Amino acid sequence: MSRKFKLYCLMITLIFGAALLTTPLVSEAQRTVRLAFSGGPDGGTFQFFSNAISSRLSRNIPNMELSNMASAGSVENLRRVDSGDADFGIVYAGDLYLALNGKLTGDTRIYKNNYSMAYLYGAPAQLLVLEGSGIKSVAELAGKRVAVGPAGSGAAASAQRYFTSVGLWDKFTAEYIGYSQGASALGDRLIDAMWVFAGFPNASVIQAAASNQIRLLDLVAFGEEHGFFKDYPFYTEVTIPAGTYQGVNYDVATVQDSSIWTAGKHVSDEIVYNALTDIYSDEGLQYMYSITKAATAMTVADGLSGIATPVHPGAAKFWQEKGLTLTEMQKLK
Repeated sequence: MSRKFKLYCLMITLIFGAALLTTPLVSEAQRTVRLAFSGGPDGGTFQFFSNAISSRLSRNIPNMELSNMASAGSVENLRRVDSGDADFGIVYAGDLYLALNGKLTGDTRIYKNNYSMAYLYGAPAQLLVLEGSGIKSVAELAGKRVAVGPAGSGAAASAQRYFTSVGLWDKFTAEYIGYSQGASALGDRLIDAMWVFAGFPNASVIQAAASNQIRLLDLVAFGEEHGFFKDYPFYTEVTIPAGTYQGVNYDVATVQDSSIWTAGKHVSDEIVYNALTDIYSDEGLQYMYSITKAATAMTVADGLSGIATPVHPGAAKFWQEKGLTLTEMQKLK
């Protein structure tokens, strides 16, 4: 090999090596970020929201892949996000508050890694029975079989809180089944009542009302009588309007929690800020409204409503830029 050729090869090697040293293989902005959103059971409102948000953000935010995960619901979502097994979740404000204070039912652990992002919608309890059952009040559920939602779900947790507070939890048989299964079981007379904790109109309640004449029970009067609102001050009263469901031609007074979009402490401020910027844009909100009627509760003005726990720094920046003010409970200490 000639000396001239050797020098030529050395020169090419040096030039190529220098190019590798000065050019990053993949810039930070080009890296694909893979995230998980823990939603809810099939047929539940949580799953509609988590799937819609995941699909839109995956399409609209460059280099983000957000996968939707089915779950039992609020409490499971809280634990997944807290541990880092999920990045986003939907959790009831009550569960967030109780978890932060070590007061979840049967669980005294303090969960500090769930940060609130935004209010999504109110989650009212809907307690339905068959019109022909003769059951007209909550008190008459003693000795009955009541579907309360899947084990580990926010629905089951809220049912236990309510029925314990009014003195009925140990007086009926709780069936831990999902909404769709519960609607079928109610129609087949395998259960006597079904507890749904989700935005209305709910698909499974619609399913039950399409096949049978149903009745929705008033939860407020019985709850007030037994001190429910004193036991759990984060619950509020709400009315399900007459005509919301087929055959239910009267207003129904019930109790409501708030569904909160959460992010783990480990999720970057930038990701949270960008996610809210997209979903709470005019186009993003119109998209959400097209997916589920419950999403009409999503507005910029109500972005921090119902939140009684710390807000993620990325979300705090977003909402403050929109003119909202964080309460003391919403500020990180």
